[in-house]
Amino acid sequence: MRVVSLLPSATEILYALGVEPVAVSHECDHPPAARELPAVNRSRIDADATSGEIDSQVLAAEDGAVYEIDLEALRAADPDLIVTQGLCDVCAVDQVVVEDAVAELGLETEILTLDPHSLEDVFEDVERVGAAVGAEGRATELVGELRERVAAVREAAAGADRPRVAVLDWTDPVMTAGHWVPDLVETAGGDYGFPAAASVPREWAEIREYDPEVVVVAPCGFDLEQIGDNADDLTGRPGWTELSAVRDDRVYALDGHQFVNRPGPRLVDTLEHLAGLLHPERFERPPRDAARPLARTVA
Repeated sequence: MRVVSLLPSATEILYALGVEPVAVSHECDHPPAARELPAVNRSRIDADATSGEIDSQVLAAEDGAVYEIDLEALRAADPDLIVTQGLCDVCAVDQVVVEDAVAELGLETEILTLDPHSLEDVFEDVERVGAAVGAEGRATELVGELRERVAAVREAAAGADRPRVAVLDWTDPVMTAGHWVPDLVETAGGDYGFPAAASVPREWAEIREYDPEVVVVAPCGFDLEQIGDNADDLTGRPGWTELSAVRDDRVYALDGHQFVNRPGPRLVDTLEHLAGLLHPERFERPPRDAARPLARTVA
């Protein structure tokens, strides 16, 4: 079967099921073999800009379209199945853009749309993709392995003090992470004060009033270096040094691009990383290429 994946999490699911796609999105970089595949879309956003500049570019995007399909690349891929998403048109190519491209090219292909909002939804998506590519057995096995790891974290975190946690999905403007993040934080042994179906812009006063004891900075699409480059979005705000998390040196950068923002199998890695940040006395700390302390201030 010839499969095109238009989002990184779906690419990771496919590889975990033993299926190598014939083409992917421009952001698909895990596992490393995905980087060698042709990309069938392009972004209209400068991903290397500051968080504030990226926000402005997204708001100014013509017709709200952040991505465009490379029609010739999609034609060459000649897919039997395209996996896309309906979750967020800023994160990846959405279903409507894909449907329009398929219609324009006259392709005979199935479109599978993923729209997860919780860890359980992600597990169900693994099984849906497995069914679509004829890998039902491997999908069932993989989901079982992931559930065992989740249960192990939940058991180890039971009875621990639960710190107030804020996970930031963007820093200018400040946005708190939604979707599966509240579930991950609660399972890892924290209290999450910003449950929501999606990431939500917040007034800085809301963050100060909540006074998180742990802050995890994981902007969508940002790696650790880019998080550090944009740290003054937070450290320059009034009252930053008064937050409990800052006073206790419990502010961390967590690679949002590779972990927090990808609803695929590695969300369980993210759960384990969060548990290590919230309860280092009970769990291993995450490796430094995944998460590290964020400085109080920027020189």
